[in-house]
Amino acid sequence: MSGYILSIDQGTSGTNAAIYDRELKFVSRGYSELDCAYPKSGWVEQDPEALWKSTLKAISSALENASVNPKDIISIGITNQRETTILWDTETSKPVYEAIVWQCRRSADICTELKNNNLEEEFHLKTGLLLDPYFSGTKIKWILDYNGLHQRARSRGIKFGTVDTWLIHKLTGGKQHVTDTTNASRTLLMNLETLQWDKDLCNHLNIPMEILPEIKPSAGIFGYTSGCDILPDGIPISGVIGDQQSALFGQGAFRFGEAKCTYGTGSFLMMNIGEKPSFNSHGILTTVGWSIGDKTVYALEGSAFVAGAAVQWLRDGLKLISTASEIESLALTVSDSGGVFFVPALTGLGAPYWKTDARGMFWGITRGTKQGHFARAVLEGIALQNLALLKLMEETAGEKISMLKVDGGAAANNVLMQFQSDILETPLFRPANLESTAFGAAAMSAIGVELCNGVDEIAKNIIEEKIFYPSMDKESVIHYTNFWEEMVKKV
Repeated sequence: MSGYILSIDQGTSGTNAAIYDRELKFVSRGYSELDCAYPKSGWVEQDPEALWKSTLKAISSALENASVNPKDIISIGITNQRETTILWDTETSKPVYEAIVWQCRRSADICTELKNNNLEEEFHLKTGLLLDPYFSGTKIKWILDYNGLHQRARSRGIKFGTVDTWLIHKLTGGKQHVTDTTNASRTLLMNLETLQWDKDLCNHLNIPMEILPEIKPSAGIFGYTSGCDILPDGIPISGVIGDQQSALFGQGAFRFGEAKCTYGTGSFLMMNIGEKPSFNSHGILTTVGWSIGDKTVYALEGSAFVAGAAVQWLRDGLKLISTASEIESLALTVSDSGGVFFVPALTGLGAPYWKTDARGMFWGITRGTKQGHFARAVLEGIALQNLALLKLMEETAGEKISMLKVDGGAAANNVLMQFQSDILETPLFRPANLESTAFGAAAMSAIGVELCNGVDEIAKNIIEEKIFYPSMDKESVIHYTNFWEEMVKKV
């Protein structure tokens, strides 16, 4: 029987649309870039309408590349950049402000005020998150405050959504205002135990609950396409999951203690911790991994704000390379980083440091420093910031990771992957398909329309491309580890 699953992977730097057949075999892909604006230092914005147009363009490209008739799409899965915050007018569906991207730090003062009011522990124990500008809640408050929208919000004139909610709203012709548990768990507003919006947390942020979408499990019917020019009406949107959770699911990390790292704009480590949340007071987050039916799997997460973005900066800012892939060949022009260290705190430092005001730094530059040393130092900096995250996750879960699964664009870089394995002293599993995020959403969609009976069917589609084994001597590992911690103190 024919039929295809459309997976929409909406990310910070662009939208990827992938088409899979009923057996979850990859068929085709389409991509459309998306710009960010940086109106002030630490501020990051996107145009919600441009985000939607990027999605339509990617879908059209994927359909065209495989000569797939849109009428043959039987379900849609959505995965997305998570904390990015969009508010729109209920009547017109027009955004009331630019989308505030997850990297944006403009709500730092709001976080500080909440901390000064001794509310951080309450937020952490209810949501598993920290009071940091990273998350949606303080971004929502900032938009409401800055634009004077509280009265309109209370009278249901405004709707809030993370990117999944915005895309569902557009795909269904404005008929649905919904999200899933994984995206809701990134807002600072959802209670991890009840999987519902928490009234007290909303009150602390002065956010009317009327603007919030309905929370649903990750697999199931979220709505049907309606009035979308490039897709026929009636296609079920049957899987929705945040991008990092989707990568965990798409990598087949279905058992307690299994973990993955996605190398995208940022770097995201995540570990499956089963059906009960565990909390860490040292900067590691607890979040929903996914929900299927009445079963919810939780995960630990550590996020570094800048990974692939540092390579983009080398390309666009410093002009050391003309394409992102060139960093590997440039790094291979030298045998090591020549004593140069790089802390990629270009938009602050994420877990476990949570230093909002931190800024990037090169250290150890001499007259002998070459372009290759800068390239290798950037790759090593991306890997080093994951070290503390992994160790804290292992400590919290009480489980040592035997192998780290990797995906995302930068996971194709062999220099980065080998150094990551070396510094973690852990083997790395790289799948043949690095688009684990898109695959995870497709798999969730298949479960949502009962094309797939469970995770065992999904696991058979995950094929090994290469395993990286640690080869660095212990003395060098200790040197890098200690020096990294000294560098972090300086930024």
